[in-house]
Amino acid sequence: MQRLQIDFITASPDIDESRLDGESTLDLVKRLSIEKAKALQAGFPEALIIGSDQIIVTQDGKIHGKPLTHEKAVEQLRQVSGTEVELITGLALFNSKADRLQYDCVNYKIGYRSLSDAQIDNYLRIEQPYNCAGSLKSEGLGISLLTYLRGDDPTAIIGLPLIKLTDMLLAEGMVLPDH
Repeated sequence: MQRLQIDFITASPDIDESRLDGESTLDLVKRLSIEKAKALQAGFPEALIIGSDQIIVTQDGKIHGKPLTHEKAVEQLRQVSGTEVELITGLALFNSKADRLQYDCVNYKIGYRSLSDAQIDNYLRIEQPYNCAGSLKSEGLGISLLTYLRGDDPTAIIGLPLIKLTDMLLAEGMVLPDH
């Protein structure tokens, strides 16, 4: 948001991020993004509220969210070592005053190098990406784990697709940059 030079407030909604039985990966990201945005409506009745969610999906369909622990992060990085994964970022913009919602999803293909246990452990101890989907913090040392990134909006990789968000903000009548 600072890159867009927009004043903002951050707030964390208290929602259950568990996957529902039979829920597809795209439906999961959509539901969580929208729930995060709408959950804050009462506290921000006249605001544009952004909700976003991000997961990494392996070629066999396994979902990698935030690992939260070192052990889980090691497991995640071992599983993606030498493979391509899909990063799925859901983005919801909710106009709480008008009760209007916009939603979109931005996908990225990410190629991982073949990683040794020593490389994984070293990266995790330095970066500690335990609150990052798939244990990847690409804006930091995590970029060294990768062989390629393929997609349209590089800001989606760090969790908030600013190109798509700009489209949504313009659709709500915002003039950017707004000083």
